[in-house]
Amino acid sequence: MPALPTDLTVPAEIVTPRLRLRRPDPADAEALVAAVNASLPELRAWMTWAQAPMTLEASRENLTGAAERFDSRENLRYHVWNADGTELVGSSGYHALNWRVPKGEIGYWIATAHAGQGYAREVTQALTDLALTDRAAGGLGLRRLEIRCDPANGRSARIPPALGYALDARLVNDDVTADGSGVRDTLIFSRVR
Repeated sequence: MPALPTDLTVPAEIVTPRLRLRRPDPADAEALVAAVNASLPELRAWMTWAQAPMTLEASRENLTGAAERFDSRENLRYHVWNADGTELVGSSGYHALNWRVPKGEIGYWIATAHAGQGYAREVTQALTDLALTDRAAGGLGLRRLEIRCDPANGRSARIPPALGYALDARLVNDDVTADGSGVRDTLIFSRVR
């Protein structure tokens, strides 16, 4: 990974009208376990990492690594909390970062108890705005931002077009399904500046 630009500041917390996005912290391990395990039936269809219940030890390990990758700017994962920061609602962030271009990809999931309330769209809008804003104005200054998803995941696939992302491609038989039982297509949406 190329060196992080010295003029790049990445906020540890982003506040939206209804949510708080915060840098991962190992102290949040119990909240992550509760949100993931309560949502496994829905997450299992789309997320390779959600095929079995998460343990507290695995959560702590995951969060320690995520915090390190956030600080090194290799992967900027945010945990999504309710407005007062007391309940974990989901996770999102910037993945597949390439600071040379610069470009990245947004991924997201929302806990089942909070699905259908527009949280994924609200988070994606906030992250899109931050990513595509010039560094001089406090943004990340990305030139390209992608969202990739399985076309069978209708909820996820509706978000990018609603936020002005263009459909760049549908890659046929591009990946294995989350449970490994077959192959699937991948939709690639993008916003550029």
